[in-house]
Amino acid sequence: MAIREQVQAELGNLPGAEKKIAHAFLANYPSIGLSTIAELAALAGASAPTVLRFVARLGFESYPDFQRRLRADVQAQLMSPLERARSSGPTTDNPALKASFANIAGNLEATLKAVPESEFETACELLSDSRSACCFVGGRFTDAVAGYMAAHLRIIRPGVRHFGGQTSTWRDQLLDIRPGDVAVLFDIRRYQSDLVRLGELLAERKARIILITDPWLSPIARSARVVLPCVVDADRTWDSSVTLLALAEAMIDRVSRAQAATAGTRMQTLEDIHWNRTPGL
Repeated sequence: MAIREQVQAELGNLPGAEKKIAHAFLANYPSIGLSTIAELAALAGASAPTVLRFVARLGFESYPDFQRRLRADVQAQLMSPLERARSSGPTTDNPALKASFANIAGNLEATLKAVPESEFETACELLSDSRSACCFVGGRFTDAVAGYMAAHLRIIRPGVRHFGGQTSTWRDQLLDIRPGDVAVLFDIRRYQSDLVRLGELLAERKARIILITDPWLSPIARSARVVLPCVVDADRTWDSSVTLLALAEAMIDRVSRAQAATAGTRMQTLEDIHWNRTPGL
């Protein structure tokens, strides 16, 4: 688990003074964590001993130990697919399919630990609010998951759309976003500047943003109401999207159950349209 993810997971358990340190760290990540103890303490309005207690609570023996891990996190976040391919471990004796599935199983287990149940429930409550429209969009690879999720939820509840087309048309589609609408954004490393800017524009229009990202957290986290980090490491050139899809399916199922009556009516109507072969549909 990345340090930033650890801090977020521990927020609810921290004493008041250490929580100040955590907030300062998250708001100024990663630069403040690479500064001195005194600078971090001053920014948070706390003491140096509080900083040391904070890093000890995260499982680090010393502040330099904390900083070494933070530098490794930042380096991992910035690695290109080519660099990841060069740094991946040697081929094991396990058959390729078995090794791949073992990695996926590990990612799923780690993601389950990384996503707080309370955040998951909050995200599903937002998506269950049929009074608000919701839109979905992702990046180069993750937009397929965004489209998949939108296609399912469109059947369950009204007001669902997928931001399609070229990125230059996203601003056009923003015209219909109203305060309180929900936006689900998928963004994993290397984060897309156009998606980050879209997140800022959505926040300006007072949309409630659900960010599905990786343990290093897309910059969209600054604008998000809910952040759900998924473990995507695949020990190969490209990151894995399996955990993103698994989380999307869990959310679809949760919203379906929350909207059982409405969803049932809409699905029955869809079945009637399908079997009656309604003209024009």
